[in-house]
Amino acid sequence: MRKTILTWCLAVAMAILPLTAFAEDIVIVIGSEPTTLDPHAADDGGEKAVNDNVFETLMVRDTEGNLGLGLAAAEPTQVDATTWEFKLQPGLSFHNGEPLDAAAVAFSVERMIDPELNSEQLSYFSTMAGAEVIDEVTVHIKTSGPDPILPARMYYFMIVPPEASQADSFAEAPVGSGPYKFVSWDRGNEIVLEANPDYRGGAPDVSKVTYRFIEEPGTRLSTLLAGEVDLVTNLLPEFMGQVPQAASMRGLEHPMVLLNADGGITADARVRQALNYAIDKEALASALFEGQAQVEAGQLLGPTYFGFNEDISAYPYDPGRAMALLEEAGAAGGEITLVSTAGRWLKDRELTEVVAGFWSAVGLNVDVQIYEFDEYLQRLFRSEDGQRADAIFVVSGNELLDADRSFSAYLAPSGFGASNSIDQLEQWITTARTEIDLDARQALYEQVVEYAHEEALLTFLLNINNIWGMSERLSWEPRVDGKMFVSTMSVE
Repeated sequence: MRKTILTWCLAVAMAILPLTAFAEDIVIVIGSEPTTLDPHAADDGGEKAVNDNVFETLMVRDTEGNLGLGLAAAEPTQVDATTWEFKLQPGLSFHNGEPLDAAAVAFSVERMIDPELNSEQLSYFSTMAGAEVIDEVTVHIKTSGPDPILPARMYYFMIVPPEASQADSFAEAPVGSGPYKFVSWDRGNEIVLEANPDYRGGAPDVSKVTYRFIEEPGTRLSTLLAGEVDLVTNLLPEFMGQVPQAASMRGLEHPMVLLNADGGITADARVRQALNYAIDKEALASALFEGQAQVEAGQLLGPTYFGFNEDISAYPYDPGRAMALLEEAGAAGGEITLVSTAGRWLKDRELTEVVAGFWSAVGLNVDVQIYEFDEYLQRLFRSEDGQRADAIFVVSGNELLDADRSFSAYLAPSGFGASNSIDQLEQWITTARTEIDLDARQALYEQVVEYAHEEALLTFLLNINNIWGMSERLSWEPRVDGKMFVSTMSVE
């Protein structure tokens, strides 16, 4: 009888109290839908937002960015100049029961560098040459030359199950080892993950997380204010005072414009320099971002990155100088194409349009082309015929906090986002990658920074803050790298 009464009372209470009083699930809104859920295939922020919770890495970082142990049981050691040894925690497994052992790590390394995969992430792993299984929990990762930052690279490198990752469905239904398991993907609408009850250390507080994809920032705000969602990314600075909770932190994202040094109107360095002089970056930071951004110091690196050149600063705002350079280059009144996307990064469309406005103000005819994210990526990544738009807006992130990733991706001619064919840059960047003398390595990167600045291979813009809007019930501490680990969230 007592059990029956208690059951009846609980049912009545659940009918009367709001559902959120018992809810342990949350909804997160991101600006773009992932192009894939294969963690090795794409350089895609939407994919990472989801897969950071499904897959795991050998190394991790804390909220301040300090490197620590993930799947690794001990600090990695160098066996020789081109070999790093990693020891795994014993007894690990993937969600489908496959062992997460040295063989799985070696398989993941070989998969990442396989030319058939043609991974967009190779700029993060440019030195990886292979792997060798030593025993069940010991693996050697081989590099093409000495690589002093391989442990930091392993923070970004996700380990996949050898069997499940070979299935045709893996890119749409991933299998990992992390605190959350993949449940479903309703394309165009949502992705659902659920807590892994068998996760070492115990299941996380949030039992289910649903990811929704909303490009328009006003719509993201309205869903948060209506209580439909718990966390929105890329909250506009002007909305920070309207939401239940807002969080802002200087992040790792650097908006810039890639300029084609090989052809078109931007092949002339004077034109590229003019494009930099034409933009009032202080106004972008203060007016467009309401102080939630800092002017970039004339280079594709933040002050805390290895390779930062303290002697280089931002191009000053000088529209007169910009017009004189355009006239000198015979480009006054010329046409320039600017490719971009919308919804992926904070104020990406607005920033693109304001940049175009500054360029128009110095006499150029600017053709702004905004594409859906997957179409945009096809124009960002170097095509087989090498054809590039005059200018491509992109936001560069760099969790390695080392110049190699940024330079390998956007300045080395072999990089997926590079818009030049300058052999000297390739030589400097390749040499620096395997230079173990830190002073010599720093000097090489400073040469790259100086050259790229003088030649204006990019239009250098800002370093923007990460801004989130949160519901009243969500408790979460943002991270310097912008990652959203749901296992660190709770509902009150």
